[in-house]
Amino acid sequence: MSVQIQPQTAHPAKDFTMNVLNGLAIGTVVALIPGALLGELVRALLPHAPWLDVVLQATQVSNGVMGLVIGFMVGLNFKFTPIQSAAVGVATMFAAGAVHFEDGKMVLHGTGDVITMGVTAALAAGVVLWLGNSMKAYTILVIPVAVLAIAGVAGRLALPYIQQITYWIGQGVESLLTLQPIIMAMLIAVIFSILIVSPITTVGIALAISLAGVGSGAGNLGVCAAGFGLAIAGWKVNSHGTSLAHFIGSPKMSMANVLKKPKIMLPVICSAALCGILGAILGITGTPMSAGFGFSGLVGPLAYFGLEGWTALNIGKALIAFVVAPVAFGILFNRVFTQMVPIIKPEDYYLNVK
Repeated sequence: MSVQIQPQTAHPAKDFTMNVLNGLAIGTVVALIPGALLGELVRALLPHAPWLDVVLQATQVSNGVMGLVIGFMVGLNFKFTPIQSAAVGVATMFAAGAVHFEDGKMVLHGTGDVITMGVTAALAAGVVLWLGNSMKAYTILVIPVAVLAIAGVAGRLALPYIQQITYWIGQGVESLLTLQPIIMAMLIAVIFSILIVSPITTVGIALAISLAGVGSGAGNLGVCAAGFGLAIAGWKVNSHGTSLAHFIGSPKMSMANVLKKPKIMLPVICSAALCGILGAILGITGTPMSAGFGFSGLVGPLAYFGLEGWTALNIGKALIAFVVAPVAFGILFNRVFTQMVPIIKPEDYYLNVK
């Protein structure tokens, strides 16, 4: 698989950055899609079909090796050889922090830190480019060792410091919880709609500050606004599968596009603001574990039902908040910013995923 947003240009630094960001974005979606599609469904069926536990384990492993997938995707974007790409993947996996060592045993827990993955993959790619093909017959001996020893170890040592970025952002979001509920929900929804298309993990932020209640619901609705909004905006220029992956999987797959052209987030931000306000009015709630998932895997809606109950009224509220509103606002603001105030165009949302 090769992923490329725009054709290569004569700007090495720009090309390098885009290769890393594209690998980071698509690798994240590839690793998380199995869990998003199957995770909650399998959990619901487990009491009646315990043999499905192996499927749930498979999705958890898929989440856990996200660093490996991201590193390998970055290598493919640089057109590295399989050996070089695998070396980048292993270094990124080690540095990300998903692998823990407890009582002499190696334990896979969580996905790891996404920012650290990006930094390590970039450093690993730099090491591979520095060594080039000079190793020739010794490539298989030198490249894996050099990339892991230099980039992997450096990334792992930097992990605690890089994680502070998530902590600081979490503290900023936490300060919003003291505001009036509707204002709080609006701001949290907007912030989460932006964070979900950045290297920052929204789930990590939510867990760091124990975001719950209406604040958690607002975070989920912000992610929904981003997922549905980006899918709608790119519907004409992207394949339907790619568009659907934005809200079924993760909007992070558009991260490189957003960082390259931040203005394409204007419709999403406006939609997220209104979704957050609506969520506060309807009383959409969530848990720290559900905030940041949005519609993906139905985690957001299921968490709401778990807290408030499966009543006809709550089902109606969930449909409005998690589907109708983000779709309606997505269509509305996409039209506003492409036709009424034409500052963006569908081509800005193009993703070439091969």
